[in-house]
Amino acid sequence: MSSTPQKPGEAPRKPGEYIERGPRGGQVSNPRQVTIERGDKPLPPTQKPNRTWERKGPPKSSK
Repeated sequence: MSSTPQKPGEAPRKPGEYIERGPRGGQVSNPRQVTIERGDKPLPPTQKPNRTWERKGPPKSSK
Protein backbone atom coordinates (compact mmCIF):
# COMPACT_ATOMS: atom_id res chain seq x y z
CA MET A 1 0.00 0.00 0.00
CA SER A 2 1.40 3.31 -0.98
CA SER A 3 -0.90 6.15 0.03
CA THR A 4 -0.77 8.36 3.11
CA PRO A 5 -3.32 7.33 5.76
CA GLN A 6 -6.31 9.62 6.34
CA LYS A 7 -8.43 10.08 9.45
CA PRO A 8 -12.16 9.30 9.62
CA GLY A 9 -14.23 12.39 8.80
CA GLU A 10 -11.62 13.86 6.43
CA ALA A 11 -12.47 14.53 2.80
CA PRO A 12 -10.90 11.76 0.69
CA ARG A 13 -8.03 12.92 -1.54
CA LYS A 14 -9.05 10.60 -4.39
CA PRO A 15 -11.90 8.18 -5.11
CA GLY A 16 -11.00 4.53 -4.63
CA GLU A 17 -10.99 1.48 -2.42
CA TYR A 18 -10.00 2.28 1.16
CA ILE A 19 -9.02 -0.16 3.91
CA GLU A 20 -8.93 0.38 7.66
CA ARG A 21 -5.44 0.47 9.19
CA GLY A 22 -4.11 0.48 12.75
CA PRO A 23 -2.90 3.55 14.69
CA ARG A 24 0.66 3.18 13.37
CA GLY A 25 -0.37 2.03 9.88
CA GLY A 26 -0.31 -1.71 10.55
CA GLN A 27 -2.86 -4.32 9.57
CA VAL A 28 -5.90 -4.93 11.76
CA SER A 29 -7.97 -8.09 12.06
CA ASN A 30 -11.26 -7.91 10.14
CA PRO A 31 -10.62 -4.45 8.64
CA ARG A 32 -13.49 -2.48 7.11
CA GLN A 33 -13.15 -1.85 3.40
CA VAL A 34 -15.10 0.93 1.70
CA THR A 35 -15.47 2.27 -1.82
CA ILE A 36 -15.30 6.05 -2.10
CA GLU A 37 -16.81 7.47 -5.28
CA ARG A 38 -16.21 10.91 -6.77
CA GLY A 39 -18.28 13.42 -4.79
CA ASP A 40 -18.44 11.37 -1.56
CA LYS A 41 -17.68 13.73 1.30
CA PRO A 42 -16.14 12.42 4.54
CA LEU A 43 -14.45 9.11 5.15
CA PRO A 44 -16.62 6.93 7.42
CA PRO A 45 -15.86 6.07 11.06
CA THR A 46 -13.47 3.22 11.81
CA GLN A 47 -14.29 0.32 14.14
CA LYS A 48 -12.01 1.61 16.92
CA PRO A 49 -10.52 4.99 17.88
CA ASN A 50 -7.15 6.11 16.45
CA ARG A 51 -7.44 3.97 13.31
CA THR A 52 -7.05 5.45 9.84
CA TRP A 53 -8.05 4.82 6.22
CA GLU A 54 -5.56 3.99 3.48
CA ARG A 55 -6.34 4.03 -0.25
CA LYS A 56 -5.44 0.74 -1.87
CA GLY A 57 -6.49 1.37 -5.45
CA PRO A 58 -9.07 2.78 -7.86
CA PRO A 59 -12.80 2.19 -7.28
CA LYS A 60 -14.07 -1.19 -8.41
CA SER A 61 -16.40 -1.10 -11.36
CA SER A 62 -20.06 -1.49 -10.39
CA LYS A 63 -20.98 -3.16 -13.69
